Amino acid sequence: MTLETSNLSDLTAPALHDIERLAEAAFAALPDNFRRLCEGLVIQVEDFPDDETLDDMQCESEYDLLGLFRGRGRAQSEATPVTGQFPNMIWLYRRPILDFWADQEDGLGAVITHVLVHEIGHHFGLSDDDMQAIEESVA
Repeated sequence: MTLETSNLSDLTAPALHDIERLAEAAFAALPDNFRRLCEGLVIQVEDFPDDETLDDMQCESEYDLLGLFRGRGRAQSEATPVTGQFPNMIWLYRRPILDFWADQEDGLGAVITHVLVHEIGHHFGLSDDDMQAIEESVA
């Protein structure tokens, strides 16, 4: 797709709510069996990871982390929820995602799908091949 120069002057970067909508659409398009692994998953979009997260993940820059899964995988889950247990959550970091996207040929939706699948997949012990197959089933 090519844009005329007159259209470029009106473009703005996707806002937090735009990324949230793309993430919701990406999640809804994932295969049913994969989404079932994520019952109750909360997706949160922030501009950047907080300093504590950057330190925990040993990031050199606030642009190093595109997303993060925090919670309990199926292997760690118990039959009964632990009192005070937070829901499984994925954070998507808007500015690092946009920076990454700027160097890619893929659309923003594909980048967000990639981050979602990898954050969920690594947490649940899926291989890179499994995650690639899931991403390809959405494309």
